[in-house]
Amino acid sequence: MRLKRVTYMTGLALTLAVSAAAQAPVVPAPGNAPTDEIQVYDAAIAPQGKFNLTFHANFTPRGTTVPAFPGGLISNHSLNGAFEWAYGARDWLELGLYLPLYSIAPDRGAAINGGKLRVLFVSPHAAERKFFYGANFEFSYNARHWDPRRYTSEIRPIVGTHLNRWDFIFNPILDNQWRGGLKSLDFAPAARAAYHLSKIWAAGIEEYGDYGELRDILPGAQQTQTLWAVLDHNTNALSIEGGIGFGLTSTSDKLALKLILSRDLN
Repeated sequence: MRLKRVTYMTGLALTLAVSAAAQAPVVPAPGNAPTDEIQVYDAAIAPQGKFNLTFHANFTPRGTTVPAFPGGLISNHSLNGAFEWAYGARDWLELGLYLPLYSIAPDRGAAINGGKLRVLFVSPHAAERKFFYGANFEFSYNARHWDPRRYTSEIRPIVGTHLNRWDFIFNPILDNQWRGGLKSLDFAPAARAAYHLSKIWAAGIEEYGDYGELRDILPGAQQTQTLWAVLDHNTNALSIEGGIGFGLTSTSDKLALKLILSRDLN
């Protein structure tokens, strides 16, 4: 009798557990957060004493439909970007201001997402060097729908090489949310390999990833990984970069487009 009673109680508990699980709400996994800038830094800066304006526009035809955090923007069918103002203070120093950061999303319409200050240190005249390097520091003020934290920053080291017509560049980016110390920095590297077809045309591939915090690297399926095909056209009047990106993981946007226009103002 005791064995039968234990078996009955075990079966009843299992039945109740399965029933509760079936009725529990399904919580979707967080999606990919939209971004205002999709670019690999090559240590090039505005000439000393000159102002530069760069326009960033990123559109996501097939993106994630779940926000990365409660109340956040949804990347699917959204247009996001920034107006980036820069000044060449020295041949090794550029000062920048992103204002405004903007988005146009189906669920929100047009919105201002905040602003950023930037300080970029580089090896002078990087385009003329075989090996070049630099470091960019950004400090952001965020709207609540853009980032759950009001203040964030970015640390972007830059290393690269020019090998004849080839460029190989790596930006091991660390995003800082000002909490938890060094181990809480988010590792989101970007890399670029490009071939110069002529003096004004270049074609390349870029890869952007987000591996999560240094103390808790995400499993591969939960990481954001996007591969881009890009085409650059550079003249004295205007620099143009266009690209198409393909998500490689389930948390990445499946298809994205970018356009970057840059021009010296004086």
